[in-house]
Amino acid sequence: MQETKRCGGVCLKNGVIGSYDKRMSTDFRIKPKTAIQKSKTSSSPSSSSPDLAVKPRPRPSDKLNPKTIDPFGDHSRAPSAFSAIYSKGGIPCRLVHGSVKHKLQWECLPGTLPFDPLLITLAEGLRETKHPYTFVSKEGFKELLLVEGATEKAIPLLPRLVPVLKAALAHSNGEVFERGLNALIQLSAVVGPALNDHLKHLLTSLSKRLMDKKFKDQITVALQKLEQYGGKESIAIIKSKIPTYCSISS
Repeated sequence: MQETKRCGGVCLKNGVIGSYDKRMSTDFRIKPKTAIQKSKTSSSPSSSSPDLAVKPRPRPSDKLNPKTIDPFGDHSRAPSAFSAIYSKGGIPCRLVHGSVKHKLQWECLPGTLPFDPLLITLAEGLRETKHPYTFVSKEGFKELLLVEGATEKAIPLLPRLVPVLKAALAHSNGEVFERGLNALIQLSAVVGPALNDHLKHLLTSLSKRLMDKKFKDQITVALQKLEQYGGKESIAIIKSKIPTYCSISS
């Protein structure tokens, strides 16, 4: 007669070890390795897909240590065309550092230079916010308008020049706005009443900034200069955009 004993879930029959429960043997089956790999691969997004790639989270230190922008680098985005042209040597003047103040050194006499497109390019630079672009554009624009025959050279450029000045006046940066305002006064002094036809496009930005106490006095002086250089015709244009303006002739 055969003797059967059970020991720890293993059947001992006449000293022979065997499985006593088919269900138990089924539960302990190991999945093939290939099946596990396939299931993981199907459940995880493809690493080769750019749309499903997980972007790294920004670190707190990124806010404390922002990257320095290299204006001469290949990957920097120029705020205007001026910085790119200046970096390539396309502006015929350079900044000279002085002990008291800076000045410009022109490669040739400014009076011999064509205003088109130099004056417009310098006006583009008024929107720059980095040194030396800010100084070169501001000073270059002023000095170019001081040359002999500037009136005849500047008037034909007004249709292209006014939108550029308008962009500077509408800029959110206060220093950019001030440079644009000073450039507008300088231009008005040179072209006189010829600016009146374009004046309404520039007054909208001045009207909005007039509510800011920081710029109120500067804008008031600018409006008075525009009236002075633009003549009586400019008064009606100014009042149409800024009804509270008080004429210097009244």
